[in-house]
Amino acid sequence: MPTPARTPRERAEAFLRDAVQFRLGALVTEASHPRSQDLSQVARQDAAEGLAVLFDVDRDVVEAFDRWSRSGQPEALRDDLLATLQAGGRIFFTGCGATGRLSIQLNAIWRGFWQERRARGLDRPPPDDWEHRTESVMAGGDYALIKSVEGFEDFEPFGRKQIADLGVSGGDVVLAITEGGETSFVIGTAWQALEAGARVAFVYNNPDDVLRAHVERSRRIIDEPRIRKVNLTTGAMAITGSTRMQATSIQLLALLTVLEMTLRDVLAHGGDPGPLIGPAAGVPEAVREGLRELHTRLTGERLRRELARLVVAEEQAYRQGARTSYFADALAVDVLTDTTERSPTFCTPSFRKWDDEEASESWAFLFTPASTSEAAWARLLSREPQTIEWTEDELRAFLDEEAAERQGAIVGEIGRRELMRFRIGLDGLPHRPLRRGDGVTAVVAERDLPLLDGGAFGAALERAREAGACRAVIAAARRSGLARLTAAAAARGDDGRTVALETPEATFLLDPLARVGVKMVLNALSTCTMVRLGRVLGNRMIWVVPSNLKLVDRSTRYIRDLASVSYEEACRALFEVIEYVEPRRRAGKAYPAPVGVATMRLRHGLGLAEAEARLVEELG
Repeated sequence: MPTPARTPRERAEAFLRDAVQFRLGALVTEASHPRSQDLSQVARQDAAEGLAVLFDVDRDVVEAFDRWSRSGQPEALRDDLLATLQAGGRIFFTGCGATGRLSIQLNAIWRGFWQERRARGLDRPPPDDWEHRTESVMAGGDYALIKSVEGFEDFEPFGRKQIADLGVSGGDVVLAITEGGETSFVIGTAWQALEAGARVAFVYNNPDDVLRAHVERSRRIIDEPRIRKVNLTTGAMAITGSTRMQATSIQLLALLTVLEMTLRDVLAHGGDPGPLIGPAAGVPEAVREGLRELHTRLTGERLRRELARLVVAEEQAYRQGARTSYFADALAVDVLTDTTERSPTFCTPSFRKWDDEEASESWAFLFTPASTSEAAWARLLSREPQTIEWTEDELRAFLDEEAAERQGAIVGEIGRRELMRFRIGLDGLPHRPLRRGDGVTAVVAERDLPLLDGGAFGAALERAREAGACRAVIAAARRSGLARLTAAAAARGDDGRTVALETPEATFLLDPLARVGVKMVLNALSTCTMVRLGRVLGNRMIWVVPSNLKLVDRSTRYIRDLASVSYEEACRALFEVIEYVEPRRRAGKAYPAPVGVATMRLRHGLGLAEAEARLVEELG
């Protein structure tokens, strides 16, 4: 971690001197994908064609999953998880950023299955014995679902402490998930778990030889024989470096496949009274076949045209200063992941706390059908929120005095009380009143369909109609469910936009295909919208927020290439701009893209304010 410094020049020199292991340009996940190099030009001309490019790159997920599902690893991981659960141990999912949100999602899916089972009165095996057997560890705690927490991703001791606080032990198994394979926090969780005697699987998306050659901390993990390596390399991302896309998609699908297999065996061994949905051994094949079918539908013209209408509607809303409110229940954590990841990826205003009148209004927000936000957070997470409540004395155990004071101030802003200021329940609706030109989009799984017909979501869409707001539904369901959706919409005389993703008829306990399909749809929607707003150049996310060392390196490389300067000169310019926009960023106000301002400054020899104005002018 760079030595603390005061001036932008000192901070840049510290990064250049101390953060060599965070120069990651050689990684495959940081490369430019050859099939999406002209994405910005294509998407601005035709949104549906831009979506075609994005879904085409998702073909890499299909092909990589096909290879991995035949490798024997799904069965080996299932064996580890099943043995751990049968012996009374727990499964930990750890990650940061996109993989941190994935860890929370996986935990919520597992726990939600048992909660729903209890609600249906099924008691064999007893749900109480299994619901609490998973844990999620996200860098910065659950607050980081909303906003990145400075300092956590880059520091191994933070990962060690977070998983140690949850009592990881020798009877547990830890799935340490990092897209690049180099995240310090996740590596810290892996080492802490290993030292505690737990089984550890390291899940990542870069070739072993590349990581071993360029990142020492990754080499140590890869060379450790006690750690199982789960390599899910798909290649470059559709947006250069944006691992929230293909890398996290295959991780979601692979780990849900393993959990599906494990769950079927748990039910079989527990004397489940209902019919099992096929043996666990057939799951990889069923997911593999269903994924190909799903991808064919994603690339089909009908779905792309439906989704393109929604892309254009969101683009127009944001250009006019309007907003989008998403409504979700079964897929709430999926929607939250996509909407909150727009902020660091594209420098859009993050979720706004209900009582923060100084912060910019969020372009996108999430509501769930729970009456209060306290209930909404518990419903979304399938457990009570877990936030970081460390004291400065605890931080001093592994930080020097200055760093402990600095991180203590950050920790004070990410506790439970602050999380509850994001009102995602129905009690938040009065604080985000609908205006003409706004958008309301319901994102539903098959079991949510009743919410559209006389339920909370139907009411939200009706309020949108009355307010002159744009209405839309994104639905992932089997053919019969989509038929009911279409018939209900026709009966209501609903002329809103509907994006209907037909999921394969194969029946799963955890709906892995619906989950990954919705993820791909939401990723494509948000990315294509931001491309058309000028926040991507070619396939580079030039509005990325440099909130950690990896993103500082990525931003520096972007500036180097766009301004044709040295890496060092680009880095110094970046830190100047970071300080320039910091007051606005901390206040939750809109601010310009650091990469863009630094590029304008270097290209044209401008001052910071002039460079910001030039960027606005060039973006139109």
